[in-house]
Amino acid sequence: MAHIDRFFADPGRSFFLFGPRGTGKSTWLRTLFPSALWVDLLDPPTQRKLLVRPESLKELVDGSPEVDTVVVDEVQRAPRVLDVVHQILESSHPRRFVMTGSSSRKLKRSGVDLLGGRAERLLLHPFMAAELGSDFQMERALEFGLVPLIWSSPSPKSQLAAYADLYMREEIQQEGLVRNIASFSRFLEAASFSHGSEINVSHIARECQVGRTTIDSWFTILEDLLLAFRLPVFTKRAKRAMTARAKLFFFDVGVFRSLRPMGPLDQPTEVAGPALEGLIAQHLRAWIDYGHPECRLFYWRTRGGSEVDFILYGPGVFQAIEVKHSQHVRRSDLRGLRTFRQDYPEANALFLYMGKEPLVIDGIPCLPCSDFLQRLRPNQDLPGLE
Repeated sequence: MAHIDRFFADPGRSFFLFGPRGTGKSTWLRTLFPSALWVDLLDPPTQRKLLVRPESLKELVDGSPEVDTVVVDEVQRAPRVLDVVHQILESSHPRRFVMTGSSSRKLKRSGVDLLGGRAERLLLHPFMAAELGSDFQMERALEFGLVPLIWSSPSPKSQLAAYADLYMREEIQQEGLVRNIASFSRFLEAASFSHGSEINVSHIARECQVGRTTIDSWFTILEDLLLAFRLPVFTKRAKRAMTARAKLFFFDVGVFRSLRPMGPLDQPTEVAGPALEGLIAQHLRAWIDYGHPECRLFYWRTRGGSEVDFILYGPGVFQAIEVKHSQHVRRSDLRGLRTFRQDYPEANALFLYMGKEPLVIDGIPCLPCSDFLQRLRPNQDLPGLE
């Protein structure tokens, strides 16, 4: 596949670059820093060397005095090297360091020096539709997701099947994150039914036959491995009784679909709606992280059943978005947005659907999902507000 420019921008200083496996961290960095000194901790000999003698990183750096940028790939595999990075940054000959990782869990648990604010922490997401331009295909994205490793594969279905196994073997099992890998596999399958829905920990605990505290810890593992995220309820100045449970999303719709089992009793519509909502969610997260870092993403649901899929709230941004996997818009589909605007007249409302025509109904813009995604770019207003 030809090189694709990403919206992710170089911050111009040392930084951590986190992102799930296959999102293109190494590809992006090798393009941006072709002359960098590259320390690959996925290489077993290099990993063993730096685990035993973290100070050997300084010897590598000192051996390349002409290099001003050092990339430490998958830094969580030898977290103590960060102490050495800190020393070099404060030395008389500092270098610029870029440290990548597909998990923050080991760094957090090991209590290592995270450079005391000397390096930003940034996140690389799957492709955004606008990054792909004319190559973006809505149906393909909904089926296989937008992880670059999978999008560029000639056999994305088998690549997706191997993707979850890669995490199970190299992140979960190798790092000893859970004692019972079979139970965790059942948990992943059970959690896939919660994608785009409120998390019912008690129900999942019964399904997996483990305790609630274990399920809570496993959800934390998913978040630390950047495989999933929880969406909190928007409660600011709430005028109604609100639900308390967060919603779950896997970081990419293709990964969700690979984990979600389908059988003769499962209807395609049971997956299509959550898949579309997840595709919108991952784009909104990228839009926030790449251009609006002070903005936060929520959902809104009252105990009476009124709901809006997404609320974006931050400086200059107050947006309610409802998503429906439907070719048509009915006025009843806009009920949640109308209710939200009764409580928050300051908010903008937007409805996304699978039709082809932009509409305005009851003063609410209704945009085709594909059009919205292809026009969504960091550092620009949300489509529908121009």
